[in-house]
Amino acid sequence: DRLLGGLLAEVSSEEDFTGKSGQSTVLRLPGLGSKRVGLIGLGQSASSPSAFRGLGEAVAAAAKTAQANSVAVVLASSEGLSNESKLGIASAIASGAVLGIHEDNRYKSESKKPQLKSLDILGLGTGPELEKKLKYAEDVSSAIVFGRELVNSPANVLTPAALAEEASKIASSYSDVISANILTAEQCKELKMGSYLGVAAASDNPPYFIHLCYKPLSGPIKAKLALVGKGLTFDSGGYNIKTGPGCSIDVMKIDMGGSAAVLGSAKALGQIKPPGVEVHFIVASCENMISGTGMRPGDILTASNGKTIEVNNTDAEGRLTLADALVYACNQGVEKIVDLATLTGACIVALGPSIAGVFTPSDELAKEVFEASEISGEKFWRMPLEDSYWESMKSGVADMVNTGGRPGGAITAALFLKQFVDEKVQWMHIDLAGPVWNEKKRVATGFGVSTLVEW
Repeated sequence: DRLLGGLLAEVSSEEDFTGKSGQSTVLRLPGLGSKRVGLIGLGQSASSPSAFRGLGEAVAAAAKTAQANSVAVVLASSEGLSNESKLGIASAIASGAVLGIHEDNRYKSESKKPQLKSLDILGLGTGPELEKKLKYAEDVSSAIVFGRELVNSPANVLTPAALAEEASKIASSYSDVISANILTAEQCKELKMGSYLGVAAASDNPPYFIHLCYKPLSGPIKAKLALVGKGLTFDSGGYNIKTGPGCSIDVMKIDMGGSAAVLGSAKALGQIKPPGVEVHFIVASCENMISGTGMRPGDILTASNGKTIEVNNTDAEGRLTLADALVYACNQGVEKIVDLATLTGACIVALGPSIAGVFTPSDELAKEVFEASEISGEKFWRMPLEDSYWESMKSGVADMVNTGGRPGGAITAALFLKQFVDEKVQWMHIDLAGPVWNEKKRVATGFGVSTLVEW
C-alpha cells in the first residue's frame, strides 16, 4: 500500500472493503510489472484449511476474469505462523487454485481454456518439505478433478462398463501398487449376489462389479481397509419411477458419486503410495432401469450372506447393491470399512446441501475420519444409528423390507446396510447425497476424495 501511494487503503474505504470472507476487489495498475493487484477477504480469524482453499479458489476466479497467466499470492499478515501452519496454508491455497481453475468442458462444442500457467505463493517458505506438501496437494487435487469428471459424465457415456474401464485404467497406470478384478454378472451370480443383480436386471447395460486392491511397494501391512462406493450410473427409480417436482431424475447421473470418491481415492493412492496399509476399493456398478425383466415392488431378493429382502420400493436400490458389496468387502479380511453413497434425499433434508451424514457404531473410526476431515475441510456430521427404528424395516414374509417410510429415512437406510456388515469389522456409512453436487453451478464437487486419502 505504501509503494502504491496509499491506493489500496483508498480503494478499501471507497468500496467498503473490510476483508470479510468472500469479498474481493481488483485494481488495474499500468507500468508496474504486474497488471493488476487484487484484495481478497479471508475474514477475521481464518485458520481452517477450507478458508485458505477458498482463497485459492477466489484467486483462480480472479485470474480467469483477467485472463491472467501468472499470479502471485501473499498473505497480508503471516507473522507468528508456525512452520507447520505455513505448509498447511500453502498447500490449501494451491489446492483451491487448481480446483478453482478446473472447468469440465468435455461436452461443450466451444470452450475457453484457462490461461493460468503459474501460481507463486510468497512468504510461506521454500524447500523440500514444502515441495512434498505441494506434490501431495497436486495428487489429491488431480484425483478430485477425476472424481468430478466421473460424476459430470452423463449416463449415455458413463455406463457400468465405462466405469469399470476407468477403474482398470487406474490399475494399469499404477500397476506397481494397484491390481484390478472386474466381475461380470455371471461371476456375481456364482457369488449369490441376488440383491445387487436384482437392481441390475432391467437394464440393457450389463452390471460390472469393480474390485481394485492397493498394496504398498514394501514393508509390513499394519491395517487392511475397504472403501465401498455406490455406483448407480443412472437411477430411474425402477417401477417406483421418480416423478414430480424435486425428484431430480434429470441429475441421476450423480448416483455414482460414492464410487467416484472411491475411485478418485484409488488414483491418489496410486500416486502417493502410502506405506503400511492395504486398501480394497469396491463398487457394485449398474443401472436401475425399467423393463419386463426388472424387479417389481413386492419381489423378494436373497443377498450373498443369505438374508432375504422384500422390495417395497424399487427406488431404494442403492442399498440393495451396497448389501452385496459390503458382504464382499468383509470377505476380503479387512478390519475397517467406509462406504459412501448418494443414498437418501432424507439426508439432504436433515443436513442441507453441503454436509454429509455419518453413521457408525464405532467411536474409534468416527474419530479417525473426523480428524482427517479437519485437514481436508470437507463437512461431515455424525447421525444416530437408532436401533429401535429397525422395527419399521421388518417384513411379514422376508427378513426385512428395503425402506421404512419417510421419518428418519437416512437412519433406517444406514440400519439396513448394517445387516450386511460382519460384527467384527469397524464400519462407517457416509451419505453424501447433498455435497456431491453443486446445484448452483450444476456441476460435481468431487466430495469425499480428500478426506478418504487423508484418512
